[in-house]
Order: sequence, then C-alpha cells, then structure tokens
Amino acid sequence: MKYDFDKQINRRGTYSLKWDGGELIKQIGLTERYDEDSIPLFTADMDLPVPQPVIDALHRTVDHQIFGYTIIPPEYYEAIQKWFAEKYDWQIAVEEIVYAPGTVHALNMAIKAFSEKGDGVIIQRPVYPPFTNAVERHERVVQNNALVQNDDGDYVIDFADFEAKAKDPNTTMFILCNPHNPTGRIFSNEDLRRMSDICAENGVTIVADEIHGDLIRTGQTFTPIVKTVENDDHIVTLTAINKTFNLAGLHCTNVIISNQKMRDLFTAEIGMSLPSPFTVSALIAAYNEGQEWLDQLKVYLDENLAFVKQFLDERMPKVKTYIPEGTYVMWMDFSGYGISADEVHDRIYNEANVILEDGKMFGEEGLDFQRICVPSPRPLIKEAMERIENAFADLN
Repeated sequence: MKYDFDKQINRRGTYSLKWDGGELIKQIGLTERYDEDSIPLFTADMDLPVPQPVIDALHRTVDHQIFGYTIIPPEYYEAIQKWFAEKYDWQIAVEEIVYAPGTVHALNMAIKAFSEKGDGVIIQRPVYPPFTNAVERHERVVQNNALVQNDDGDYVIDFADFEAKAKDPNTTMFILCNPHNPTGRIFSNEDLRRMSDICAENGVTIVADEIHGDLIRTGQTFTPIVKTVENDDHIVTLTAINKTFNLAGLHCTNVIISNQKMRDLFTAEIGMSLPSPFTVSALIAAYNEGQEWLDQLKVYLDENLAFVKQFLDERMPKVKTYIPEGTYVMWMDFSGYGISADEVHDRIYNEANVILEDGKMFGEEGLDFQRICVPSPRPLIKEAMERIENAFADLN
C-alpha cells in the first residue's frame, strides 16, 4: 500500500512525551517555553503512522480482550532471525537473543553486568546523552574518545587516543553507537574491525548500539560490527524495532550475545523481563511484513533531510550541516553567527518556539550545535524551519 507521510496526525492528548510532556521537558531543562504552539522536534520518535500490518496485528491483539503475562513464542525469534539474515547475512541463534524492555535500560544493565565501579568506559562524544548518564550513574568513569571533524567536516575516529584509552588497565568497556547519534556517521567496516581488534587485545567488552542500523540513506550500506570480525566473543549488540518502525512506546529491544558466559551475566543482571502481548504482536508483524513501509519511509526521510539541508544552504547559510549517512537526525553548527550558545538557544526555543536539543547535552564538543529530528510530515518541518529563519532574520 501507499503511505501518506505528509498527513499530519494530531498527537496531543495521546500521552505523547513529545507533544504532551511539556512540563516534564521544562523540568529537565530542555527548554524554558513549551505551550500549545510549540513544535517539538527534539526526540527520536516519528510523527508518522506505523506500518499497516503492525496496526492490524495490534487490533487482533486488542480483539482478544485479555492482556495477561506473555511468553515469547517461536515466531518472535524467527522474525528476528529472518530480518537480520536477509538484510545483513547475520545468522543469529535463538539462544543468543535476550529481550529487554528498552535500549537505555539494556545499556544500563550491560554496564552493571560487564564492568565494576571505578572502571573506565569509552564513549565517543558528541554522543547520545544517556551514554554519559549510564556510565556516571553506576559510578564508572567516562573515557571520552571524542570524534574529530576533518577538513571535509566528516567525523572520524582518533585511533591513537582510542587505543591509549583501551590499553588503560582500568578500561573494561566501550559503548559503540553506529550509526552514530547525533553525527549520523556510519563507521566503515575497516574502522569497526580496527576498534574491535583493539578492544579484544585489551580485554575490553564492546556494547554496540545499532538501533538506527535500518535507517540509512539511499546508496549507503550498514554492517553490524559482528559481521566485520572473525571473533565476536567480546561484543554485545543492541537491536530494536523502536526506531525502525516507530514503536518506542512498546519497549522492545533485543540484545544479541553469542558468548554464553556474557549472556548469563547479562540475563542475571536484567532479571526476568517479559514483553507485553502488544510488543510480541508488533515485532512479528514489523519484521515479517514491514519492509514495504520501510522502503517508502526511507525515501521520505531522504527527502526531509535534503529539504532541511537546502533550506539552510539557501536561507541560513551561516548554519553548517550535512546529510547524515544514517539515522534521521541532523547535526547543525550555529557557530557561524558568532553569538553565544545561550543566545542561539533563546532564539530557537523561546522566540521561534521550536524545541530541538542543545548540542552541549551531547558533550562539550557539541557546544555550538543543535540536533533536530526530522521524521515528521514535511509541512511541519517547513513551518519549524521558517520559524527558526525568522528568529535569526537580523543576523542572516
């Protein structure tokens, strides 16, 4: 079927964090202003309808009328195996799959399972804020292997620094984000192998967040890190339907761990965790019948990203950005205006009333940046960009 992603669906009054969570969003310091006129483009969920087969599956679940404790049936595992085998030639055994109620939760449990208090954990800022929060919350030490922008503006790995941090005897874990959030970088197979080899040589566990792996640009290729190495005994991979199919509210992450000893440690830490019947129904439908929708979605996301890039190039050329290789976030550099990050924030969040995410949340490397999420109807993206343009009219 043909999906109409330009159609604007009113999400207010649906318990949406993005559209109904204004007071919470203000409390955590994301913005000072949030009202009925706000356009929230700060969080990575889509303002777009999910695949029709998922909707149909959820209706069948509702029609059953009973929502008790739920097992994970064989069809659930088979759908995961089929998806990753067909898309990535990744053969996953059923016993390697561990269900977790969310990626951030799984990340926190992995830190507890595979490191001790005081251990160093490598992350690559600017990076998704919960990485830093998870490390520090559990009294581990952030080892920041900051990504570096080269002369072309591409983010690259400082391998000398990475190896030095991995060799530190206190370092026991590396959290990989690929495709990288917020830069949108897809790391090359060579880079992945090199990072894996360094970690393996130094006894460093890799926890790979690959939940944006299905959301890549036309012409790009994503390869799970385990498919680039011969030995994946030190690698834990986080996969999910939440980004790919806009199902974050169903809390469905699947953690792939081939090393049985590590899998036992993780399952002991996470404890007994059962999905809802809606989660099971949605995953089976999404992975078995969602490809047609995903194909159309990726074209629409490509067009949204191109629209924002062209808009900025033509109407706000002091803002530097690029089309990300993966994800649906854009990383926008406002340093060309020569004003403080606080003033940039004030013009966007309070004057334009568009809610993004300040780059400083991703580490000091993001101070002059803003992250925008663009999986929304294009008319809404257009209105948001025009508001931001008007807020900078005196400086453009």
